[in-house]
Order: sequence, then structure tokens, then C-alpha cells
Amino acid sequence: MLLVKMIVLILLLMVVISLFSGLFFLVKDKGQTKRTVNALSIRIGLSILIIVVVMIAAATGVVDFNPNPIYPAVTPEATMEESNG
Repeated sequence: MLLVKMIVLILLLMVVISLFSGLFFLVKDKGQTKRTVNALSIRIGLSILIIVVVMIAAATGVVDFNPNPIYPAVTPEATMEESNG
């Protein structure tokens, strides 16, 4: 699970770097080159990659989602404790 978190964190940092490089190219080039478009394309691709990584991690069971945030997730250990005692 830690590996998935680190991968997502690194990808998010790359998205932020791409965002600011696009801003820099927009201001510096004044719309004359396609570097801003390239930075936007990279940012979109990284965002899609983050979504895919999270979906794969959820499908393989590496990451568990809580379906109801009001109540804690039911674990097999908790149900065994209730039935025993």
C-alpha cells in the first residue's frame, strides 16, 4: 500500500510541475509556441495515469475504500470478535 501511495504522490508532484511549466511557457512565449499545449497534454496524461493506478490498486485489493464514511469499515476481525463474544 505504501508503494501505491508513493507512486500517486510522485505522479501528483509531476502534475503540479507540469502545471507551473505550462504557466511559465504561457507567460514567456506569449502563445507563440506549442510548449504550453505540450505541458497541458502531459498534465492530462499524468492525471489519467493516476486514475488508472488507483483503479488497479482498488481492483487488486491493495487499497480498500470505505463505502460509508460515517461508520468504520467492517473487517473480518471485527465480525469474529462480535460473534465470539
